[in-house]
Amino acid sequence: MSKIGVSVSIDVTKIDKSRIKEVTKKDGSVAKYLNLTTFINPVEEDQYGNHGFIAQSQDKEERESGAERPPILGNCKVIYTEGGQAKKQDDFLSEDVPF
Repeated sequence: MSKIGVSVSIDVTKIDKSRIKEVTKKDGSVAKYLNLTTFINPVEEDQYGNHGFIAQSQDKEERESGAERPPILGNCKVIYTEGGQAKKQDDFLSEDVPF
């Protein structure tokens, strides 16, 4: 699998702070985590040049209950692919697929 670099940008005012998890580490210090989910399509851009979006993650119970999805916080853009040049959709389609 080739490497890609992705730039992300989120609107922090849209973060649901109740979803921030506070964890006490082994050394006694406290860390705060925010689980995010992103879907990226590196071969197609939207009208603004973005390749995907970022949202706060849902847990299993929320997904199974059909709870409303958290709002989209921002976007992501592929800024690097291995070899230094972004691939176009035709490049992916012409590659040998091992299955």
